[in-house]
Amino acid sequence: MDCILQTCELSKTYENTLALDNVNIRIEKGGIYGFVGQNGAGKTTFMRIVSGLSFPNKGDIELFGVSDKKGLAEERKRMGCIIETPAFYPYMTASENMEAMRITQGIPNKKVVNQALEIVGLSDTGKKKIQNFSMGMKQRLGIATALLGEPEFLMLDEPTNGLDPVSIVEIRELLIRLVAEKQITILISSHILSELYSLATNYIIIHQGRILQSITKKQLDERCKKHISIHVNDVSHAVTVLERNLFTRNYKVMPDNSITLYDFIDDIQRVITAFSEHNLIIKNIMVAGDSLENYFVNTIGGINHV
Repeated sequence: MDCILQTCELSKTYENTLALDNVNIRIEKGGIYGFVGQNGAGKTTFMRIVSGLSFPNKGDIELFGVSDKKGLAEERKRMGCIIETPAFYPYMTASENMEAMRITQGIPNKKVVNQALEIVGLSDTGKKKIQNFSMGMKQRLGIATALLGEPEFLMLDEPTNGLDPVSIVEIRELLIRLVAEKQITILISSHILSELYSLATNYIIIHQGRILQSITKKQLDERCKKHISIHVNDVSHAVTVLERNLFTRNYKVMPDNSITLYDFIDDIQRVITAFSEHNLIIKNIMVAGDSLENYFVNTIGGINHV
């Protein structure tokens, strides 16, 4: 699989504040990466460095396989970014704003303006001024400006911040369509895990400038899924009882020799009875599994850090 972005021990200090602490991230082609962290965790700093708006104190960036300074400047032309709030001319229309940005960026193809506006659903706004746009329309216009250079990689910093539920769904559907139809890889930041759940294929969790986890959606679902966690004196015998007496194979034996059972969540006593009848000693048994929000809180070290 092609690597779009890879960083090695990327660090950034502002005066006496360590904003990024040896950040190692790898982004593969074709996914939507949810960059999750509280406000001030380092998400925006990381995106600014990758986009060339800021510079690290140490560490390396590799973009599309290129890491030298001159090469990075060239490869950044294959990126589109919205970092912080997009700035527009309020008394100009969407197409006028886009045309001004096309000229500023030195993009010769005039057709990209209408193409980008069509992709985000703003091709019919006509003479309507930006000052009369809704928040959701402004965010979609921001994404359109990021698409002007027909990028292969898109970085979006909190693109749904402050939007109403309908606008959030519109942005989500737009981004999913960009990946499916344009094969664009996306890194999207948010401080709310649940907001990204219907969108992201991968998750990168950052806290106080450090990467705590990089996991796939499948792994996240597995870790959050409700289950019965069981510790017994004889794992092999317990597995036999599950299959022959409780008629289930919906379980996993974990590396610590515990058993994760996805059945009988609402009838844990049935499991206890079956094990007891077959002389198994239950050391510990409990229903486990987190909500997405709880998983994030636990990952960053508990409620006191939120």
